[in-house]
Amino acid sequence: MTARPTSRGMLVFAGVLLAAAALVLLLARRDRSAPPATAGHNHAAPAPAGDSLHEVRLSPADTRRIGVTFAEVTRAALGQSVRAVAEVTYDETRATTVALKVDGWVERLHANFTGQLVRRGEPLVELYSPMLVTAQEELVLARGLRTDVSAGTEEAKAGADQLAESARRRLRYWDVPAGVIDRAERTGRASRTVTLPSPVSGVVVEKLVQAGQRIMAGEPMLRIADLSTVWVEGEVFERDLTSVRVGQATTVDFQALPGVTRRGRIAYVYPALDPATRTARVRVVLKNPGLELKPGMYATLRLTPVADTALTVPRSAVLVTGERALAFLKRPDGAFEPRQVVLGRTTEDRLEILSGLAAGDTVVASGTFLVDAESNLGTLMGGMGDMPGMDIRPLRDSAKSPAGRGQGEAR
Repeated sequence: MTARPTSRGMLVFAGVLLAAAALVLLLARRDRSAPPATAGHNHAAPAPAGDSLHEVRLSPADTRRIGVTFAEVTRAALGQSVRAVAEVTYDETRATTVALKVDGWVERLHANFTGQLVRRGEPLVELYSPMLVTAQEELVLARGLRTDVSAGTEEAKAGADQLAESARRRLRYWDVPAGVIDRAERTGRASRTVTLPSPVSGVVVEKLVQAGQRIMAGEPMLRIADLSTVWVEGEVFERDLTSVRVGQATTVDFQALPGVTRRGRIAYVYPALDPATRTARVRVVLKNPGLELKPGMYATLRLTPVADTALTVPRSAVLVTGERALAFLKRPDGAFEPRQVVLGRTTEDRLEILSGLAAGDTVVASGTFLVDAESNLGTLMGGMGDMPGMDIRPLRDSAKSPAGRGQGEAR
């Protein structure tokens, strides 16, 4: 004999079907939820959380049981540490290119290898130049003419003096040392070669000429850099540029000098990015006593975060999905209201809030995922608790009865 289904059993079966249908509707509604939280910039106005989320009400006992804690939305300094790979190079403002102002032949090169230390005024190159020989001979002739017209008119003597000064000035303009000019006047003979001194002190970082080579006026011969101050240039990724400022403190470590740490400040941020690496160069200027830091050394820059203020919450206070970022605001009546927020910068433990919350608000700091699940459950089951065969009650009410406590503990 086949048993007929009871009316209560049919109601229970119908309730289960309705619950399944509600779940399907919930998933469809979540797929059509509001666009991602990427627009707007109003700190005070709450952003809509979408129609798939409801406020959550938990008793104090349930709040403690699931481990919910709270944090205040505060305005505080927000910065992120930036590390950059860097390299030591010479200070371009202290580098000098040595080029002759006359044509000639290099008879001898005193600074004859890269890396050689030279000092200002020391012999640099011994040069044979027909132009310099001719200018010296003109000076000797002008001095002889001045002697010949010493008994003549004042006008003749002034003319001879002008010729001598013109020859002397031409030699000075060509950087001929004063000693060479005086010797030519004193002896009445022109020197075949002229030794030119170094115009600066520093290290030869580039050598572009060899002894015996012919060289033209203006052609670079040597490049000398003063290494008492060096640059450390680092590569900062595009995403980190907002955290870099001129004058920002930085710490510099060197692979070749374990345990050696130098401190400086960002002196310059280059205006263009490398399109291949998507990085921009930054420059730190460091003193280099003893020439311990050598161009070409690898280094690591650690930039101290810029102390600018922003509206922030703990990272755990925001639940980020592929479509939106949510925080749960604790209202004065104890309810937890879901707020869609727009995020800005991030650090290891804080998030910047661009809109959706205001300073002084209290938000759920931990247990956010559980509160979000409770909110979604409220949407799914809302309005179905009174259906026949469906004994569904809010979490805060289920804890009041022994059966409810058992169910809560099971959860």
